[in-house]
Amino acid sequence: MKAIIIGGSLAGLFTANALTAIGWQVEVFERSESELDSRGGGIVLQPEVVEAFVFSSIRPSGELGVTAPGRQYLDASGLMIGNARQPQMQTSWNLLYGYLKGALDSAHYHQGAELSHFEQDEHGVRAFFSDGREATGDLLIGADGPGSAVRSQLLPGLAPQYAGYLVWRGLVDEHRLPDSVVKALGDDFVFQQNPESLMLQYKVPGSHSELTPGLRRNNWLWYIKAEGEALEAALTDKNGVRRGHSVPPGLLAASEESRFRALADTQLNPAFKELVRLTDDLFVQAILDLKVPRMVFGRALLLGDAAFIPRPHTAGSTAKAAANALALARALQNHSALEPALAQWQQQQLTEGQRMVDWGVRMGNRLMAITHSKGGAK
Repeated sequence: MKAIIIGGSLAGLFTANALTAIGWQVEVFERSESELDSRGGGIVLQPEVVEAFVFSSIRPSGELGVTAPGRQYLDASGLMIGNARQPQMQTSWNLLYGYLKGALDSAHYHQGAELSHFEQDEHGVRAFFSDGREATGDLLIGADGPGSAVRSQLLPGLAPQYAGYLVWRGLVDEHRLPDSVVKALGDDFVFQQNPESLMLQYKVPGSHSELTPGLRRNNWLWYIKAEGEALEAALTDKNGVRRGHSVPPGLLAASEESRFRALADTQLNPAFKELVRLTDDLFVQAILDLKVPRMVFGRALLLGDAAFIPRPHTAGSTAKAAANALALARALQNHSALEPALAQWQQQQLTEGQRMVDWGVRMGNRLMAITHSKGGAK
């Protein structure tokens, strides 16, 4: 049996490795022409990710992340107003991607392959790419994220909805931090809640997956409400291009960067101010919500962020992708026929995806003092 997997990021790689483990042939098609390393930042490591690694016989050479012993809650002056012992491991997108990609035969990973459309019948599925390539298989899996080309064909008109706020992000090499910041933050998960905004930070592996103290990085996120002109300005890059949902590192407009850094100087505690000051490449993302009414469409299916986008407060997006992939492999392994396997998989994963999105909406709206649902992002 052969699967055509559209999307070569974490969801696609979790799926490719899990299906390979049960004897399927896989072909992964990634639209980007360049390597995906350095995209994203920190990820809270959930049990589903570890379970997916074990299932696919991926054996890390060491720990998968950095453990935070507890949580601190600071006010704007830097005074600790609460704490809790709550051990939790954080990893990085780069580290997981490296292991997942390294476990897959590179001959089955195709870059610069943008899906044009696909066709299916009772015998299989055929995918067509914009550069003229074609691929055939028994199953087509849309693991191509929020802007899914697979979803746009299966569910035209269904798009992620803007939640009403942005997340500004950055990474700082640990060795660059002043002693005062190192002392204030320690290895903890640290938060500052302001009216209608929330900032947090935690340590993640270094840029080359280092876990040694001094070689790690501090990953920070600041959630801030934005509507109208403020939203448009934030998502318009330095070349004047209005981005769909995010402006990647290095492309932030100079005026927006200056505005954001000035805001940090007036609202953040001293340690968080220093994190922002030391961040060379800021980037910003719109917080989105997405729920699909179904995940299986004959021989095509959607998983990961192509199907459900939970808000980051759930710390569940990567775990959801791993769980989708692992459950799919087990369902296919336990059924001799494709249709009952996919029906079983969808029944459980659909319910769980909808639950996670709803939970994230409730949590995010409470944190950001949003009292009504937002409109859709373009």
